[in-house]
Amino acid sequence: MGFFSFFKKDKEKSKKYKMGLHKTREGALKNIKQIVEANNKIDDNLFDALEEVFISADIGVDTVIDFISSLKEEVNHKKITDVKILEELIIDKMFDLYTNNEIVNANLKLNKEGLSVILFVGVNGVGKTTSIAKIAYKLKKEGKKVLLAAGDTFRAGAVEQLKEWAKRVGIEIVTKDNGSDPSSVMYEACDKALKENYDILLCDTAGRLQNKVNLMQELAKMKRVIDNKAPNSLCETLLVIDATTGQNGMLQAKAFKEVTDVSGIILTKLDGTSKGGIVLAIRHELGIPIKFIGLGEKLDDLMTFDIEQYLYGLFTDFFEE
Repeated sequence: MGFFSFFKKDKEKSKKYKMGLHKTREGALKNIKQIVEANNKIDDNLFDALEEVFISADIGVDTVIDFISSLKEEVNHKKITDVKILEELIIDKMFDLYTNNEIVNANLKLNKEGLSVILFVGVNGVGKTTSIAKIAYKLKKEGKKVLLAAGDTFRAGAVEQLKEWAKRVGIEIVTKDNGSDPSSVMYEACDKALKENYDILLCDTAGRLQNKVNLMQELAKMKRVIDNKAPNSLCETLLVIDATTGQNGMLQAKAFKEVTDVSGIILTKLDGTSKGGIVLAIRHELGIPIKFIGLGEKLDDLMTFDIEQYLYGLFTDFFEE
């Protein structure tokens, strides 16, 4: 079965993906195996039914149209008539859709030497602060010396929330009073990180998307401060999206891509939605890789994204008789 024929599953990771994606598998994609196997032949009626199911899973209309078109082309080219082969082809084609013939690296880009800085952007309420804490926890477990910068100084409670997480994870944090210039927080954080030989600085930012001009200027200023204080240290700008918001999350991604150089996506609460296909829509329509997905509330439930495990989680029924 395509790339799955040599895929040696990590049982613990597979279990997490399978459990985390059960709402999508038992919701929007519940009937896909029955739809495929209920048809005696592969025809336009079957493709129409598949199209409807995939759109309901939030894969996105444009993405689904391209996907179904590619699927039809492959079926016609190889003269496929066996629906069992079509099952395998669906998964292979989804893998191709995500990778686009590229090696998509979900690992964080970090400097081999010196300080690495990661900016986090996203609107309020998407789980940005919690995601920062979970990544800090992950990096600390890997032996990295991690510092937090509470740059979301305009949202009430944001600084205190991140301070509480820093205490819980057991790492240092740089804060200033609410209403302070976020760039001044970045300056002090970079200064501390350099003087005290930190490996990684994780920076929270305000998510005031309703005023794109102000947000763009604010993020640009932060980047200038970081570049001046710690040249070549900024490695990633990660956008946090709540998977349960569906296509609204796509709109957020498009808007943030307009105002800043987003290098990766953190998709939170993927275990809480029946429309987990948004992963494919984001990658196909925006070309931005998914770096992490949230599959639970525990500190270790923010997982590095794995396209193979993701597809296994979506289509477990195709593999387990």
